Amino acid sequence: MTDLIHVILLGIIEGITEFLPISSTGHLLIAEKFGLGARSDLFNVGIQAGAILAITMIYWSRIWQLFTQWRDPANRAYLLKLFVAFMITAVLGLVVTHYGFKLPETVTPIAWALVIGGFWMLGAEALAAKQVDRTQVTWRVAILVGIAQMVAGIFPGTSRSGATIFTAMLAGTSNRAAATEFSFLVGIPTMYAATGYELLKVLKSGGAAHEDWSALIVGFIVSLIVAFIAVKWLLGYIRTHRFTWFAVYRIVLGVALLLLVPAGA
Repeated sequence: MTDLIHVILLGIIEGITEFLPISSTGHLLIAEKFGLGARSDLFNVGIQAGAILAITMIYWSRIWQLFTQWRDPANRAYLLKLFVAFMITAVLGLVVTHYGFKLPETVTPIAWALVIGGFWMLGAEALAAKQVDRTQVTWRVAILVGIAQMVAGIFPGTSRSGATIFTAMLAGTSNRAAATEFSFLVGIPTMYAATGYELLKVLKSGGAAHEDWSALIVGFIVSLIVAFIAVKWLLGYIRTHRFTWFAVYRIVLGVALLLLVPAGA
């Protein structure tokens, strides 16, 4: 029963933090290290896929429009930019994996990423506010978002959504809603691909028999439901609010971790 509660809590944490710019990976690592228990890479990526399914459902009409009306030049260009951003992330991800990069297992680097990312968000928001409101996603935005997505993937605490949203805003898509939509849509194939990659690794290594599939399914469902609610709220929030409070939260949490958690823990 205790383990089930831990799985549900991890699903809730993932669902809330995956698309809010506060870092889901960072929060999961912190939660697992301080009370909820370490989980497999497939579990962590799998419950992220639950959150991605939620965003797929929320943006389904937009996705359907892009694919069914691809002959429209604007839709076709948007699809190509999504594809390029995804491919940049995928290629860089394979390079990083080839060289054996592993996520940090201590809290300190996550804490620093939270603090630095928080201040970066405040600065980026201020700079974006001075720009003319632009909803167009340029090729520069697509390329830089692909790179930002990879950077966030190898530095827990950075936040994939935060990195990509603010990169898009600084690179030219200054409208928060437009930058957020592109960020979230790029995340859909990225996280599905990451989940599929981890699943193949588990199957290839023969680890499927040792995977706690019931925990993964429960975490996936919880993450899906919570993420759906969180994203619906966020999309309404950003219409009239900046991301300032998310940045403040990151800074406060990061500083608290640096002060309270022993180095190397």
